[in-house]
Amino acid sequence: MTPATAPPASSTSISVTPHEIWCRSRGVLLAVLLLVVTATALAAARSGDQHGRLDPRSADRYGSRAIAELLKEHGVSVRVATTLHVATSATGSDTTLLVTAPNLLTPHQQRALRTATTGTTGRTVLLGADSPSLDTLAPGVRAQSAAPVVARPPHCSLPAARRAGAVETGGIRYDAEGLDTDGCYPAGSLPSMLLVREPAAGDTVLLGSPDFLYNERLDHQGDASLALQLLGSRPHLVWYLPSLTDPSATGSTADDTTNTGTADGRSSFIELIPSGWLWGTLQLAVAAVLAAVWRARRLGPLVNERLPVAIRASESTEGRARLSRRANARDRAAASLRHATRTKLAPLAGVSPGDAHSPAVLLPALSARLGPAHGNLSDLLFGPAPSEDRALVLLADQLDSLEREVRTS
Repeated sequence: MTPATAPPASSTSISVTPHEIWCRSRGVLLAVLLLVVTATALAAARSGDQHGRLDPRSADRYGSRAIAELLKEHGVSVRVATTLHVATSATGSDTTLLVTAPNLLTPHQQRALRTATTGTTGRTVLLGADSPSLDTLAPGVRAQSAAPVVARPPHCSLPAARRAGAVETGGIRYDAEGLDTDGCYPAGSLPSMLLVREPAAGDTVLLGSPDFLYNERLDHQGDASLALQLLGSRPHLVWYLPSLTDPSATGSTADDTTNTGTADGRSSFIELIPSGWLWGTLQLAVAAVLAAVWRARRLGPLVNERLPVAIRASESTEGRARLSRRANARDRAAASLRHATRTKLAPLAGVSPGDAHSPAVLLPALSARLGPAHGNLSDLLFGPAPSEDRALVLLADQLDSLEREVRTS
């Protein structure tokens, strides 16, 4: 019988079944599903509070329909503007322009709004204006740290504030030097309401907080009185609700030196992303890096440790078998079984341990002991790996039978 050569060792199969993929990923999918459901529930729960905020058409608790109706009863026309074009085209000496979110305006929009209101004797009311918008809409005014919204006395000589008395104000505080101003409702040493008079340009009213315009607060203290006097000083009121959907939010001009854009006057993609999203993305990236470092940390090389308890050989064998089955490592399992069988058969056939895994030495010795009837010893001891679990079980049974036969021969 010609000795057979050993087949090359095959690599371990790492393909997984769909069931195994599902078992491994179901925990992550469940966590993502819970996150989505929680976010949806929170958004739905808060949608009623956020809907129509400072909208004169909204009767929600944070809407402003109540003050709009009072102004109409006093003969003031209220016009809602949702785009910059409508807001700027309606400005005039007999008009009050209320901007509910000046910080949401882009630099281009701020300049356009400032140009439209300059040269008129109308009034501009800015709610919660901060550093991003003050430099353009109210030059010379600086925003300071915010204060809580509580009922505050006016402590100023402005007639409208003195008639209204205590009003629920606070929020951003303002500081101005070298300007003709009236500061009211101070929080600490700085006012939370500032009226800035400009020669031949009307006046600008800065309010640190819009809370006294909400429907739910209009009947508190002197909130309604102050709102009527500030917004009803002219016969027309333009209520401007800025939004990111305004087409002018993507506009730019060729001589724009403060807002970097493309050469043809269009804003770049990065400029169209609100700063909050950019900061949020940066925080998520940092968190991902930290998580990767945490998961990949190593305290030193792996070392063998003695187990604190004794483990039975059957349990160790079963554990290894389960690991091999999970990895579909039939080739490794078959190689391990054949290696153990050859190691046991070698001394029985008179072969030295060093030649136990050499087909040229082991196979002739076994054939001489068992006879020529066993012609499949080469495939059995050195053959290819089984292609399925059933073939692996059959191989184990055949190796076990061969070992018993050699021992009894």
